[in-house]
Amino acid sequence: MASPIEFNLFAPYNEGAALIGSFSNWEEIPMKKGEDGYFRTQVDLEDGVYQYKFRVQSKSWFFEADQWVEVVDPYATDIDNPTQNGVVRIKEGQRIIDTYVWQHDDKPLPADSELVIYEMHVGDFSGGEDDPYARGQYKHVIEKLDYLCELGINAIELMPVKEYPGDYSWGYNPRHFFATESSYGSTEDLKRLIDECHGRGIRVIMDGIYNHSEAESPLTQIDHDYWYHHSPRDPDNNWGPEFNYEHYDENLDLKPAWKFTGDTVRFWVQEYHIDGIRYDAARQIANYDFMHWIAKEAKQAAGPKPFYNIAEHIPETTTITNFDGPMDACWHDSFYHCVLEHICGDTFDLERLKDVIDCKRQGFMGATNVINYTTNHDHNHVLAELGERGILGEAAFKRRKLGGVITMTAVGVPLLWMGEEFGEYKYKTQEQAKIDWTLLGQDDNRGLFEVMKGLIHLRKSTHALYTENIEFFHEDADSKVLAYTRWNDEGSRVVVVANFSDNYLGGYTIPNFPENGTWHEWIGNYDVEAGDNSIMVDLPEYEAKVFVWH
Repeated sequence: MASPIEFNLFAPYNEGAALIGSFSNWEEIPMKKGEDGYFRTQVDLEDGVYQYKFRVQSKSWFFEADQWVEVVDPYATDIDNPTQNGVVRIKEGQRIIDTYVWQHDDKPLPADSELVIYEMHVGDFSGGEDDPYARGQYKHVIEKLDYLCELGINAIELMPVKEYPGDYSWGYNPRHFFATESSYGSTEDLKRLIDECHGRGIRVIMDGIYNHSEAESPLTQIDHDYWYHHSPRDPDNNWGPEFNYEHYDENLDLKPAWKFTGDTVRFWVQEYHIDGIRYDAARQIANYDFMHWIAKEAKQAAGPKPFYNIAEHIPETTTITNFDGPMDACWHDSFYHCVLEHICGDTFDLERLKDVIDCKRQGFMGATNVINYTTNHDHNHVLAELGERGILGEAAFKRRKLGGVITMTAVGVPLLWMGEEFGEYKYKTQEQAKIDWTLLGQDDNRGLFEVMKGLIHLRKSTHALYTENIEFFHEDADSKVLAYTRWNDEGSRVVVVANFSDNYLGGYTIPNFPENGTWHEWIGNYDVEAGDNSIMVDLPEYEAKVFVWH
């Protein structure tokens, strides 16, 4: 039996609109505009799957005045990629996204302070093996979840998965904000991936693009300047039409870009059960009122479960996270630049090192305010940077491990870029660059994986590393040695002693050691005694010792 299904299009200043679809043999069905700015019509539809679009008299400046154009529904939740039509599903007389039933919503998830985040690109993460099977989809990520559990991470950050043009992209050119990228699989596949993560205690953070959209995104075609700035505000940092969060529609008492983005964020949080959002290009959004509002909307939609709002604001600024800041955290890009330069041997600056290891020295308030990393999708892998400097083989892996120690023991939340845990070395490229999983079969790579796995376990099991507490108790600029301790009020303590030189320092004495007694050196797995508030150790070049209080 057919049921009346409403189709609507918010286009308050457009003169006319019509619905076309497979249910009308692509003949126009007139739509009537209400005082709220919505065009509406009802169609009697049997249960099934249909394709549709709108025709609208555009107000965009690059068309003829009131020219009729075909646009996809800006709120379409699925796109047929070959035809670029919207897809609507009807079941039991109602619109549905899919029929997925969530299995693991009751599972407890880690708090923000406990996170070790793993950033991945779905298309590249699960490929690269020398085998005949197609890869690069949500279902293939599910196949790798046991591997991620072994590594120990407890959050994945998905690079954008909103529908973009073509079958391969980093995703920073979103065309359809409510639809998932069809080349990665179905909406049910994405939900299954998120649900399987939750079943394993892994949170899922989504990379959200709210600064701009792809040039042919539907809103740009309907009434460009209603939702977007007329032209780029910073042409050198422009990736597409930029949402105008200043524009206020007095007639309807709303801010169009706020309305659309708010609807998008609430949809993703409620429909896909995500546990956090990374806000791309927050510096370019440049509207703290909007960011306060959208962060609050996301958390309200998430309900009682933990939700992490993270800004990519390059260079970082404390104002985006502190008392009156809109975000919980921001990407800590100065950490990346400083630690990379030090493990590559480009420079040695104790004060800079201390600033990034203890973000409070830069003015941040707490341990969850910064996301620390030695690389991410925007940068080369560390081994590629080392190779550029002629540092290869064992020497390169040693320095990479040193970077891992600093990342996992600094104040802040650590993030890994896919593959770096075992020494992926490809250069950054926006072309397809699948992970080479065969590297795990090589001794140096497997050794790096085991060290990173151990450091992640240390991070999760040693609650001193969840705090803001840090003291730099030994600095030796001549030998390029820095030592610091982390602690909490329950007796958890860690000491890190790092040698940033290319000299082997045998029998090196570290004075002012925080506590006399037995300490366990985590990486080498042996005990050592501290006495007279000092300890003597051998410090190989570009290596760190991690002492954990028994």
